[in-house]
Amino acid sequence: MADELFDVLAAAVAPLGLELVDVELRGKVARVVVDREGGIDLDAVAAATRAISPVLDDHDPFPDHKYSLEVSSPGVERTLRTPRHFTHAIGEVVSVRTYPGTEGERRIQGRLVSVDDAGMTLEGEGLPDGGRRIAFDEVERARTVFVWGGEPRRSGDKRHGSAQRRAARPAAGADREKVTTP
Repeated sequence: MADELFDVLAAAVAPLGLELVDVELRGKVARVVVDREGGIDLDAVAAATRAISPVLDDHDPFPDHKYSLEVSSPGVERTLRTPRHFTHAIGEVVSVRTYPGTEGERRIQGRLVSVDDAGMTLEGEGLPDGGRRIAFDEVERARTVFVWGGEPRRSGDKRHGSAQRRAARPAAGADREKVTTP
C-alpha cells in the first residue's frame, strides 16, 4: 500500500516545491517524509500535512480504522529509496540491508562511492576486498548513517551544504535537545 500511495502523495506535495522521500505504514500510523533543496522548516511541514491529509482521506491506507498522520523532514539519517536518493548520498556512509538469499552479508555499511542505473558501490574496511557492488533490486532497506566527528565538508561542495544544517536540527516532532556539530 505504501508504494501505491507514493506517487499520489508525491504529486500532492510537488506544487509546494517539496519532494516526497518516504511513506511508511506501520500499525495505525502513516509516516510521510518530505524534503527540498536546502532543507525544510515547520511551515513546510505544516503545508505538506495540509496537502497530504485530504489525499489520504481519498486513498485511505487503513480502511475502517482511525490512524495518525506524521509528516516530517528526513532528519540526520535518511531513508534511501530511489536511485536519485542514492546519487545525492554519494560520499556519505550508508547502511544497506539486502533481501534474504542475496549473496554475501545481508547487513552492509560503507561509504557510498558510486551509483548508476543498476545499483551502487560501497567502500569500507569491513567489506570484502574493501568494497562491494549492490544491485538496487537486492536492497531491502537503506539509509544514510550520521557519523559524529566525521570529516568536515569541503567549502565548495554545495551538493552537501545543507546536510550539516539539517544535522544540527532534529526532525519535526522529534524530542528537542541541543546538538552541536564540529
